[in-house]
Amino acid sequence: MKALFRLLVITAGICGMAMTSIQAQKPVYIPASDLTLVGKIISTENLYHRVDTADFPALPPAVKRLLTNSAGLAVTFKTNSTAISAKWCTSSRKASSNMTGIASEGLDLYIKKNGKWQFAGVGRPREDCTEASLVKNMDNSEKECLLYLPLYDETSNLEIGIDPGASIKKLPDPFRKRILIYGSSILQGASASRPGMAYPARLSRATGLNFLNLGLSGSAKMEKAAADLVASIPADAYILDCVPNSSPQQIKERTGYLVSTIREKHPKAPIIVIQSIIREHSYWDQKVGKRVADQNAAIQDQFRLLQQKGIKDLYFISAKNLLGQDHEGTVDGTHPNDLGFDRMLHQLKPEITAILKKYDISADD
Repeated sequence: MKALFRLLVITAGICGMAMTSIQAQKPVYIPASDLTLVGKIISTENLYHRVDTADFPALPPAVKRLLTNSAGLAVTFKTNSTAISAKWCTSSRKASSNMTGIASEGLDLYIKKNGKWQFAGVGRPREDCTEASLVKNMDNSEKECLLYLPLYDETSNLEIGIDPGASIKKLPDPFRKRILIYGSSILQGASASRPGMAYPARLSRATGLNFLNLGLSGSAKMEKAAADLVASIPADAYILDCVPNSSPQQIKERTGYLVSTIREKHPKAPIIVIQSIIREHSYWDQKVGKRVADQNAAIQDQFRLLQQKGIKDLYFISAKNLLGQDHEGTVDGTHPNDLGFDRMLHQLKPEITAILKKYDISADD
């Protein structure tokens, strides 16, 4: 009996030592600024801002605030670590009622498998600054990683955690060319469940092209200062998905300046105009229904007028079937859920890629 007791004590001691050893394997953290930032629109003093608003003082205050959000940005790297963690800080602003905390303020990790990006894990925000495990118990082979940043908050700091002794290396940007998309909250990512499900991010992973997210929630209204900003950004193509935020009158008054200014600064770049999605509210709320119909009629009229004025390389994508026909594609009647974004992807991808191929814009270049 005493011998059995001694054996149990020894076994417990060995197990305790093993547990202590496991607990001691804390991640080693590397600043994400040492790695490759994907989806960057233009250079900024704050790495995780999309635009340095000090360079564009005439922008409306709401636009300036939204440009500090890290929507569309991601970090790419290669590591042989068996676990990946992160530390990150956002502002004290909390997720809106139609967004998950992960989408607004969290992280979304993809790892390449058999040549395709595959979801691997998320970072759930807990405080303004959070440390979290994203994925663990992997093998120690080298893995190509893509970590998406928060869609609806300012990211002030980000560090990537790996096993002690594991390697982590910068990778080249996995996406080619530059396709700038200017648009509404739907473009910014509302209401995807996590950052990598926003439609520009999905388009990039599906095509290998770099779709840059200039989504401005509720504030993509084609103001002159915003149009000047869009036209100043170098890109191979421009997509305008700003109809949902613009009134029919604003569409009539402002579309011409926006398109003409882009064309003046980028004479050969294709410009693609997208109608507003048909809001689910519009099937019941007659006021909403009329507004959406008037918005889409106004942008179609402006498109025709611009063509008549001789604007070349201008394309139009209809709202038809962007969310499907079963009325299950939104969170709140306006913003797509993941199903809605999936339907948007399947509608937009073939139309956009067919246009871009006319200009030799592809991931194969």
